Amino acid sequence: MLILVINCGSSSLKYTLFKHEQEIASGLVERIGTETAVYTRQVRGKKQSALTMSVPNHERAIRLMMEYLGRDNLVRRPEDIEAVGHRVAHGGPNFTDSALVDERVRNNQIARDLAPLHQVNYDGIEAALKLLPQQPQVAVFDTAFHQTMPAKAYTYALPYRFFTELKIRKYGFHGTSHKYVSLRAAQLLKKTARRINVITLHLGNGSSLAAIQKGKCIDTSMGLTPLAGVVMGTRSGDIDPAIVTYLMEKEGLSAAEVENLLNKKSGILGVSGISNDLREVIKQAGKGNARAKLCLQVLAYSIQKYIGAYHAILGGVDALVFTAGIGEKSPMVRKLICDGLQGLGVKLDVGKNRKTIAQEKAIHAAGSKIKILVIPTREEYMIAQETRRIIHKAKK
Repeated sequence: MLILVINCGSSSLKYTLFKHEQEIASGLVERIGTETAVYTRQVRGKKQSALTMSVPNHERAIRLMMEYLGRDNLVRRPEDIEAVGHRVAHGGPNFTDSALVDERVRNNQIARDLAPLHQVNYDGIEAALKLLPQQPQVAVFDTAFHQTMPAKAYTYALPYRFFTELKIRKYGFHGTSHKYVSLRAAQLLKKTARRINVITLHLGNGSSLAAIQKGKCIDTSMGLTPLAGVVMGTRSGDIDPAIVTYLMEKEGLSAAEVENLLNKKSGILGVSGISNDLREVIKQAGKGNARAKLCLQVLAYSIQKYIGAYHAILGGVDALVFTAGIGEKSPMVRKLICDGLQGLGVKLDVGKNRKTIAQEKAIHAAGSKIKILVIPTREEYMIAQETRRIIHKAKK
């Protein structure tokens, strides 16, 4: 069974082609909307030469993808693709699971309103429907995994009509990643997901944590939008809401300018004044840069607080699971976080941690009350699995 996974960003198209469980091709079209878009692809594990060309929109990018899947002898005709899975950032309040793309999905206006920066996910769906009209298509929502949260976790203490009328509530993101690594953690611990409690840490340029109790998410750090939660690459994470109006008054900023400031100029970039690339901040901290050192402390502290809170609401934790770019590849950040968790009985094996880069491994020391796992995320694989599940479900 050939399943095509599509992930449309604001100026990019990322795709992966699976044959049964195996990834046989992937590609990325960047700088869509320009004359100098760059197309890189990998076929059966081998990187192909990068191409530069004009790609005016996502429909053209998807046509380009299909053309080269044919040239590479992976897809002889569109009908060979049995299903298409789409990564969709926001499902809004109406979708608590992945779903076949139908009019209800296509006309999910409230999700578009709640996440205007991610409307391009729906544009990708429309382009794929146009080019692959006979293939069943599935929307896999980042927010769906978190919809098991109880009302006490997702309700904001605002006038209640904002929830009932505008659907303002906590939704959470990175759900596909949190779901995959939590299920994989259960396998590594040789238990079923329903028998363990885990805290998953998806740490990258965008970061979120999830408290997962017996296989179900009961809380997560991101909120109505991906701005809430821990400190991120360019996002502030949690702040006093009054800062927004204070900045508008003192700096003469508009609402849009404050939103841009909090989303694109804050976080690791804002505190360090160096970069949103944590590798560069770590390098400068090693050279004695005071703001770089402070940035690392602020980052770790924001994460430690969430872990402590989630440990409390879960009533105990079997494992901490690190994933995504920073979680998988930064032993220093993992150590900074774990060093502040001794009160929970967390003990890191320093040697194992130092040697673990982008590989699946347990890095806790003997006697640690909580296991510490590094599990590389496989979001595209999980989207393919979800697509297969929904297709089979629809056939029953």
